[in-house]
Amino acid sequence: MKNSPRLRLLTIVALVLLVTSMHYLTTTHRHEYHDIYRRLYYIPIVLGGMWFALRGGLLTSMTVSILYIPHVLIQWSHHPQIRLEQYLEILLYNLIGLLTGYLTSKKNEQRDRYQRTAEQLRESYSELKNKADQILEIEEQLRRADRLSALGELSAGMAHEIRNPLGSIRGTAEIIQEGMDPTDRRYEFSRIMIQEVDRLNRVVQDFLDFARPAPIDRDRVDINAALADILVLVRQKATASGTVITFPFEGRLYVPGKEEHLKQAFLNLTLNALQAMPEGGRLDILTNRSGAEVEIRFSDTGSGIPQENLDKIFNPFFTTREKGTGLGLAISARIIQGHGGRISVDSQPGKGTTFTLYLPAMDGQE
Repeated sequence: MKNSPRLRLLTIVALVLLVTSMHYLTTTHRHEYHDIYRRLYYIPIVLGGMWFALRGGLLTSMTVSILYIPHVLIQWSHHPQIRLEQYLEILLYNLIGLLTGYLTSKKNEQRDRYQRTAEQLRESYSELKNKADQILEIEEQLRRADRLSALGELSAGMAHEIRNPLGSIRGTAEIIQEGMDPTDRRYEFSRIMIQEVDRLNRVVQDFLDFARPAPIDRDRVDINAALADILVLVRQKATASGTVITFPFEGRLYVPGKEEHLKQAFLNLTLNALQAMPEGGRLDILTNRSGAEVEIRFSDTGSGIPQENLDKIFNPFFTTREKGTGLGLAISARIIQGHGGRISVDSQPGKGTTFTLYLPAMDGQE
């Protein structure tokens, strides 16, 4: 309120009226007072120019001149020499009003230019920052692509050589197990052997899935229906651990892609969340369309991920679990990127983790 235009205008008017009243109420015999009053007029004139630029300076000086001239003509008519001096003072009023208003106008124009330049610099900085972030992201994707390329070449030669011996070992263990009494300790050893062979076979399968090229031919996939199917598969595991899964959705959200591959990514993220909550918790899955993208969010209340590991969780074979292969999140990221999307993670240790998937949207959402 202190710097409002109305208050400034009232201040100028009050000063002009006050000085004018003192002129008219003081006799000409007290000319020393009139000399002071004439100088006091400069205060509202300068304020008018500073507060309202050129227009304010000129209007204030002209108003002062109009109010002061009758006083000169009537009360100082018997002092021609003093009256001439006062006319010169009126001329100075207008010159000061013009000069003050002009300088203030120039200052305001320069300030506006600086503000526009500052705004342009902020926009340029923001754009450069976004470009730099994109470059860093592309560099990270290129590094991952190099690793994936090496893994892909490796997997082609190793998969066959590993899976064939695993199949022979499993078959031999089953034959040995058939001829044993279930109470025999060797029967238990053979059962453990079969379980470990199956686990190794799953590792090899994860490895192959990770190295498999992204799909080329894409269908029309309903994200909500795919997620609903996944939740049916994990419902028993969630119930056993005491985890509550919420998935409020309405209608359909379509993206281009391969349904079985997207389901695999969703299943990996869901199982990852359940493994982060062995003592139970809450997993919220939300989907919505934002512009040209569909967002899928997995938010759990698990143990969270340490800050130093956030940049590593999508790397192949990185895991903090004793029995983990470190390929689940890497495979999910590979699938999402292969569908033209991206995946981000936000985590606070002790509070939970949120994975957000962004996929290109298709028309036909309901």
